[in-house]
This record gives sequence, C-alpha cells and structure tokens, in this order.
Amino acid sequence: MVILDHTLRITFYIAFLSSGLPVSFTGSPFFYIRNKQIAQIKNKQYRKKMISSQTQKTNYQKILDNIIEQLKDNPPQKKPSLLLHACCGPCSSYVIEYLSNYFDITIYYYNPNIHPENEYYRRLNELKKFLTEFPDAVKNCVKLQEDTYNPEEYFSATDVLVEKELQSEPEKGERCRRCYKFRMERAWNYACENGFDWFTTTLSISPHKDSEKINTIGKSLEEKDSAEKTVKTKYLFSDFKKKGGFLRSTQLSSEYGLWRQDYCGCVFSQRNSNKEVKHNPETHLLEKSAE
Repeated sequence: MVILDHTLRITFYIAFLSSGLPVSFTGSPFFYIRNKQIAQIKNKQYRKKMISSQTQKTNYQKILDNIIEQLKDNPPQKKPSLLLHACCGPCSSYVIEYLSNYFDITIYYYNPNIHPENEYYRRLNELKKFLTEFPDAVKNCVKLQEDTYNPEEYFSATDVLVEKELQSEPEKGERCRRCYKFRMERAWNYACENGFDWFTTTLSISPHKDSEKINTIGKSLEEKDSAEKTVKTKYLFSDFKKKGGFLRSTQLSSEYGLWRQDYCGCVFSQRNSNKEVKHNPETHLLEKSAE
C-alpha cells in the first residue's frame, strides 16, 4: 500500500475537484463534500425541471384555433350556437369579428360589478350601438341578451366588504378571480338552460385579466355539470388577447368611436386606478337602496 504524503494528497484532491467528475473515494472528507455538492446540484436541477413542467401554461389560443380549423374542414349544416359573455363593446369587437363566421353568437351582458350605475348603462348602450353598426355583427345576426343589474350580487359573490384586504388588490388577484367566476357561472347556467352548443367569455382579451384563471373556471363549470347531469353545452377555451386580438380591439374601438373605459369596472378597480370615487365602498349598498 502506497501512502501519499499530505502535499501530494492535496494536489490530487485539487485535480479531481477541478475536473468536475464525480468521485467516490471513501474515507476522504474532501471527496464526500464534493459528492454531496454534486447531488445537491442535480436535485435542484431536477426540481427546477419538474416545477417548470408543472407551471407551464396551456396554450388556450391553440386549442381554439384547432376547434375553428375543425369547423372549417367539416362545416356543419348549421353554425353551432355560442353564448358569449361580454363586459363591453370594445372587448366584444374583435371577438365578434373573429368568431361570428363560425358560430351563431348571442352576447350575454351580465356585469353587476360595474360601478357606478351610469357607467354600466353607458357600456351597455355602446355595445348595443356597435352591434347595429359593425358589418360582421349585422351580417351574422349577432344577438344580445341583457341580464339584471344588481350590485349586491357582486358584493355578495366576492365577499369584498368582509375580506377588506381584497379591496386593495391589483387586478388578476383573488377579488378578480371571484368576479370572473360568479359572472361566468351565471352565463354558463343560462347557456345550459337554453341549449347553447358552446359558451365562453370575452374577458381574456384584456392583458389585465388572467386567462389561466378564466379558462380554469370555464373548464370546471363544464366538468361539474357533465359529471352531475347530461348537458350538451361545452366551454370554448380562448385567450383572445393573442394573435393581436387586444390591439385589434383598440383599432375597432377607435374606428367605431366606442367608449373605452380606463378601469375594469368595479368600485375598487376604479379607486385603485386613482380615479375619484364619490361613494364609500362600505356605504355603497345603502346608497343604492336609497336611490
């Protein structure tokens, strides 16, 4: 057995460490530490890869493109019906242009989150006006179904008056997710009850909206009803901001002189956008009741 002196052993250690090769000499604290470091690096790389694969977002636009391609390749005798939840004319503009040749569209206007009331009706009237002027809407007979306006439904569904921390959240947070959900659920129920083939919403056209949350809600609505009862309505996945959709909506808004609001809709988005709010959110319900 050859016994190396201390200096020579250190030289060998340095050479192996510099090589980057895994070493498994027993009895050496240096090589033990080296192997442990390599294992830690490999473990971190594996975990990073797994997290990346788990968080990789679904391409909802591609799913929609595939559905449209199927309709092009095998056009049905009658266009499938689509209930399209919409919050305003600008957000509807591009979506109507994009989908109306393939679907028989009925727009469903249910947005009790919008504040104040005159803003709600301003957006609704702009949408009505647009549907009478936009050639694609006229040619394809796009229809409009208006639901009721009751802000109490918004406050109740989102619980923002109780969980006050939600009031100051930026867009795409939990307050917004709850707002997406209760409006989409109302529209979904209407679509199922009235036998629509498809349902979706224009919400994903905004860069301020979380398309992952929106499509997750839509998917869960379809899966829940499919499991509990027989429904023919399907959720149409989408990410309308893609393929220049948001830009096109701004162009159409300018071309048709549409009122383009500078906040999402609710009193909190208005306040958080540094807009003057006349009503205290806590007294909003009382004031509405007194009107």
